[in-house]
Amino acid sequence: MRGRVVIVGGGLAGIAAAMDCAGRGAEVTLIEARGRLGGAAYSFSRDGILADNGQHVFLRCCTEYLGLLERIGARRMVTLQRRLRIPVLTPGGRTAWLRRSSLPAPLHLAGSLARYRPLGPRDRASVARAMMALRHVDRDDPAVDGQAFGDWLSAHGQSPAAVEAIWDLIVRPTLNLAPAEASLAQAAQVFQEGMLEAAAAADIGYARSPLSEIHDTVARAALERAGVEVRLRRGVTGIERRGEGFRIEAGHDPILEADAVVLAVPHERAARLLPAAAGIDANRLSRLGSSAIVNLHVLYDRRVLEHDFVAGVGTPVQFVFDRTGPSGVGRGQYLAVSLSAAGEEFGMTVADLRARYLPALAELLPAARGAQVEKFFVTREHAATFRAAPGARALRPGPRTELPGLVLAGAWTDTGW
Repeated sequence: MRGRVVIVGGGLAGIAAAMDCAGRGAEVTLIEARGRLGGAAYSFSRDGILADNGQHVFLRCCTEYLGLLERIGARRMVTLQRRLRIPVLTPGGRTAWLRRSSLPAPLHLAGSLARYRPLGPRDRASVARAMMALRHVDRDDPAVDGQAFGDWLSAHGQSPAAVEAIWDLIVRPTLNLAPAEASLAQAAQVFQEGMLEAAAAADIGYARSPLSEIHDTVARAALERAGVEVRLRRGVTGIERRGEGFRIEAGHDPILEADAVVLAVPHERAARLLPAAAGIDANRLSRLGSSAIVNLHVLYDRRVLEHDFVAGVGTPVQFVFDRTGPSGVGRGQYLAVSLSAAGEEFGMTVADLRARYLPALAELLPAARGAQVEKFFVTREHAATFRAAPGARALRPGPRTELPGLVLAGAWTDTGW
């Protein structure tokens, strides 16, 4: 590549784009409105706890993210299961397991499903049949994208118990929607790519270090080594076509000139910044909408969870992660409770969330019943993701625009995921 490229947005997509362009010889400037990189994956300090804004996880099939970690030198800062293993708790402290065997896909989950205690034998068999049917769903068919996953599950004989104990357990954290609200095409993407085509694809990974150490501190150092100029606290207010290039207005900075621009910001902001000549309908982007995530941060005076993380069934608790090590907490145990598709919880007060979820945690974790809660606080992401609802794929643009040299990047573009 020749010439100057400006990357607008310092989240994961912006970091990856900057590394790509610099690696191909371009002169790159990355502009980020906030005082840090990392976008929605960041850390903060609260009451002596170094906390992530939410519990972010990835799967072994997230090869591009793993590749980015290698490129910036952060692979050692995450952990990845050698083999999928999810402890599933039900009220009363009973533990079931979702784990893969050494068999090839899709047989790698058969033994675990056959012994899955939250469901009876009939539901287990029904889930297995639906999984096999889902392998053959054409996720590129617009009609499939327009169908709700919940309707497909009903048509394939899935009981409410099966939806809660299996389908919701997987769909809610991956699509940030309940099955009834999610697109069949997006659900098929998750199950086909993540669980049914390769046995190791769904092995779970997550950060061992605070997120900002990975996506800000280490990433910024890698960008600087690659020759990328990083400008923080510079909100871009306009992008204009000028001749064969572009003019970028960024706060009080002098106007930047560029041969190419990568717009790597959330879809709502992209709709405001895209020039009309780019040919991207701002109304279509706004129709993508957003879905909320709420995280509860609970510090107990003693250890109450024996696993690195657990999922919950038959409870409002979805996933719980032990974050004691990365948080810097010297005593007790610090848990992060992740609540996806959290529209209701987003509007609840801290007191109401505490009243609902502390007793629910005590039902799942017997050791929590006699423990003292020393700290409890909440983080909320109103627009954590776009809504992967029926019809959403048709609204997601690809990376190209009608202006040569102006491209889009981010989770909301048509990545398939």
